[in-house]
Parts: sequence; C-alpha cells; structure tokens
Amino acid sequence: MSHERLKPTFTLDDDKIEELRRIIPEAFADGKISWVTLKESLGQHLEDESPDAEHFGLFWPGKRDARRMAAIPSKGTVIPVPGEGIDEGTTRNVFIEGENLEVLKLLQKSYAGRVKMIFIDPPYNTGNDFVYEDDFREPLEEYLKRSGQIDEEGKPWTTNTRADGRFHSRWLSMMYPRLRLARNLLKDDGVIFVSIDDNEYHNLKQLMSELFGDENYVATIIWQHSVQPKGYIETFSIHHNYLLCYSKSSEFVLSGLQRTEEHNKNYSNPDNDPNGDWRAGDVRNALYRKNLIYDLKTPSGKIIKPPPKGWRWSKETMQSKIASGEIIFSKDESRIVRKIYLKNVQGRAPESIWFGKEVGTTRDAATEIKALYDGQLVFDTAKPAKLLRKMLEIGSEANSQDIIMDFYAGSGTTAQATLEMNKEDSGDRRFFVVQMAEPTNKDSIAAKLGFETVSQICLDRIKRVVGSMARDAGLDLGIRSLRLTKSHYKVWQDYDGTNVSELESRLDLFETPLTQGWKPENLLTEILLLEGFPLDSKSEKLKNHSNNTVHLVSSDLCEHKLLVCLDKKLQEETIAALKFEENDILVCLDSALTDQDKMRLADICKLKTI
Repeated sequence: MSHERLKPTFTLDDDKIEELRRIIPEAFADGKISWVTLKESLGQHLEDESPDAEHFGLFWPGKRDARRMAAIPSKGTVIPVPGEGIDEGTTRNVFIEGENLEVLKLLQKSYAGRVKMIFIDPPYNTGNDFVYEDDFREPLEEYLKRSGQIDEEGKPWTTNTRADGRFHSRWLSMMYPRLRLARNLLKDDGVIFVSIDDNEYHNLKQLMSELFGDENYVATIIWQHSVQPKGYIETFSIHHNYLLCYSKSSEFVLSGLQRTEEHNKNYSNPDNDPNGDWRAGDVRNALYRKNLIYDLKTPSGKIIKPPPKGWRWSKETMQSKIASGEIIFSKDESRIVRKIYLKNVQGRAPESIWFGKEVGTTRDAATEIKALYDGQLVFDTAKPAKLLRKMLEIGSEANSQDIIMDFYAGSGTTAQATLEMNKEDSGDRRFFVVQMAEPTNKDSIAAKLGFETVSQICLDRIKRVVGSMARDAGLDLGIRSLRLTKSHYKVWQDYDGTNVSELESRLDLFETPLTQGWKPENLLTEILLLEGFPLDSKSEKLKNHSNNTVHLVSSDLCEHKLLVCLDKKLQEETIAALKFEENDILVCLDSALTDQDKMRLADICKLKTI
C-alpha cells in the first residue's frame, strides 16, 4: 500500500489549502499560491482593495496576529496521568489540564466535526479579569513556563484593565483563535453556547457572526444570574448575563424542552373528546388574503362572517377540519373553535429569557459547590448545573453518544451537568473538559484546602460528583485524565551560520526524531492524535505476539484500526503474524525495520514509521 514517515502536522490550514488546490489548481505554482492567479480566478467576487474602500466588519489592532495564532502548529501533546482518573481504561469522559489554545490545536484532526455541543464561560473582561497572553512565537513554551512545568518564571495571564489602550482588542485577540478552532470541532448539526456580560456582548456577537456566519445565529438568551437586589441606588442593579448561541450549520435542529404540569394547565377536555385534552387555538390569518375571505355556514344554517384579514385556512381545508372535529362551533354558533390537542404538542419551544428559579443563579452554583466541600466555597465564579442541563436538553440528545466540550472548564460544572443529565434520561453523552493549571490565590479557601491550581479543583469536583452518584448499569462515571506537555518529537532549530561542526552537531541530534526519555505509553497517545483517533479510543495489547508489544487501537469514530509497536526491533515472527484489514495502519520506529521489512509491510497495510 504505502510507507511514509509519521510526524506532527497541523491540519487546519493544510486541509483548506488542499481544498483550494482541488477547486483552483491553476493558482498553485511550485507548491505555493500565486496570489495574482488566484485573484484573476475569483474575479468579481473579490472585495475592492483600494485605499478608499469601505467594508463592514469587526476590526481591532492585533486581529491579523490573532488569525495567525490559530494557524501556528502546536509543539505540544497530551499525555495520560495514570491514577488521577476513574475507570481510566474504559471511560469515554476526558479531562485535560492544559492551556486551551494549545489543546484545541492538538484536537483538530482527532475531533474535527465530532463535537455536538460546546459551552464556554470565558473571562468577561470587566477590567479586573485575566486575559491569556498568547505568545505569537512560542505559545507552548510560554504556557509551560507560566504553569511551572519548565524552569524560568513567567505568568500565564495579565490583568486586562480598562486603563489599557487595547482593552477590547486584547480580549478579542484571545477569543478569536479559540473560537475559530472550536468551530472546526463541531459536528454539522452542532451548537455552541458562550456565556458573556454587557462588557463584550456586542463585540462577541460580531466576532461569532464572522466565524460562524450570520445565518447560523440561533439566539441570545438572557440568564437571570441573581435575584437579590443590590444595596445601592446610584446605578442599575444588574441581574443578567447573556448566552450567545450559534450553530455550525443549518443542519442543527433545536430540540424542544420537556413539558411540565405548569405548561399543560391550559389544556382540558370539557367535551370528553376521545383525542384527549385540548386548548383553543387562533383561527385568524395574520396577513390579509382575499381567497381566505369567505362566510361559514353553521349546522343550523347561521352565517359566521370571516375575521378582517380572513380565516387561517382555505375553504376546502376548513371543511376538512370541521369534518374531523378539529374545528367545532360554539354552542350559540356565533363563532368557531380550533382544538389544539396536547397529544400532538412536541415539547415546548425554548424561550429567550431563563429565570433563576428555573435554571439556578450564581448563589445556587455556590451552594452546589459547598455541598461537595462541607460548606467551603472553593470556587466562587461557577455556573449552576441546572443552567448547563437546560443547554444540554436543547443542544444534545440522550442516546447519541454526543460529545459535550468545555475548554474553559473552571470548577467542572459542564462535566457535572453532563453526568447528571445522563443519569436523569439514561443518556450516554460524553464530556470533554479542558482547564489550565491556573494557580489559586494563596489566601483563598481553595489554597488552604490544598488546591494549588484551578485544574486540581476541576478534577476533584468531578470525582466528588461521581462519588455521590449511584453506579447504574450503563452509566459512564469514569474520567480519563491527561496533561498538556511538550511533543515527543524534537523541534528543528534553523541554522544560518557557516560553522560546519555546529551544523553536523544539529544533524546528529536528529538521528532519531524523538526526544530523550520518551515513554511508549505517552508516545502512543500522541500517535492517536496524529492519526485522528480520539483520546477515548480503545487500546488493547495483542496477546499472540510474545516477542513484541503491539497495541491495537480502535474507535467507533474511525472505520480503520491502528496497530502500534514501539519496540526497538519488530521481530520477524511478529511481522508474519500481524493481520490487517483494508486501510489499517501500522506505526513503528523506523529503526525497528529493515528495508525489506518495510517493503513487505507496505504491501499489506499502510505503514508509517517514526
């Protein structure tokens, strides 16, 4: 079949360029895009680029760099942290400690088009919030410095005060690459909710319309986050935040909400209709239509005049509804009544205002956390789980193995809501949450309880929620814990000098592409991401290969299987015993195979070597 070298790649722009190459191949010369040819091919579809040209859109200082930030390949990977999770070998739930932009980059191949719903609660930019300072040159290096994973002091964020001349720009530059990469992860029928307040709502809406498309705007939901009036009278007492909702495409279908007795109180059956409870519906047309202006004749011969703009239906349809009993005459035959049957009502439409009494408030969120920590508030800016559960009711389905993602996980409310929702409706949703190792304040309750970072709080809260839930058959109450770190692949440093010895020294370092001290179990996880397999893939050691350790990796999201052997030598007996189906891939060390072995394996599988 084929043989190629496996190495880290960043697929976002590569895929777009390949798509462009298929559509306009003439725009490429020597592997590069000819801008002149591309412009000629696009012709009248290009915007005017003259100095006086005016365009509508959201612009800010740093937007170009924010675009480039999304396209910089990550130099990192994620590795499993054995012992930190629950049911680590079988669970589909994923927790990652790491800077979310780097993690989103690493997920572009394995999770592209696979996430059903994303919720994020980013910094609100109130003037006191921290904004991630993305380093354009070395984003992963900067994160590792800031989080204390490598030597050299650094800070993972900076306070974005209103005194800063680029107060809004810095916030937008933080959000742009993350939202752009997040969109790639959504399924075509996927949806994203972003929590925000008045400070950046208007900018965020424009930004999301640019990235997701105006046509995919679903709603702006007003959430009543508090009910207690403030004690001052100089300004308005703010009691709301917003939830901006966008879909990936027109394939998203809004799920109806469950009805309660309160919603059904207007339905009754006063005439013992065999179709059950009903309520009266409108029979008038909203717009004037001449063909809907006609008289109705009652059973006793009376005449009922039409409404000013006409009836809701044509004369033929009206007669059909009267015959079926859906339309009845009042006792005095002065009007008609339309019956809307409760049995035909499919749930209820979500409303754009969510009251605290229904979905919880910030005070309720604090109560939830205190209940898990013996009355101690270890995290004070959480969202209530009921709020997330309502989003899950709208944006996901119970029995569809939907992936629910939150890459500003905070204290882990999204994970808790997913677990609770699955327990309530016997669902099989999976959560995927990411939280940076943000240090806790040294004087905080969290720090006094031993939590050094927010990511520790997040994972611990999820485990406490799991511990409080009964082990129902079929309910996944596990957590797979991983951590962002450097890639196992060496990074080539360009050399422009003339010192031959220096150049030879650099080349010697690349005799093997892997860093010193790499561990097979960690490299295996990086290989999964490079090959497009999700982190919850099933991995098992094949038992019939005594001379080598061969992992068979499979996932319900991938049609083919992945076999990985990272031993120093792939034995002849192993090669002879390996069984492959069409499109299966084998990954091993390049040094583990002879040239003859490579030719032999390339004939029966897709061979990739490191």
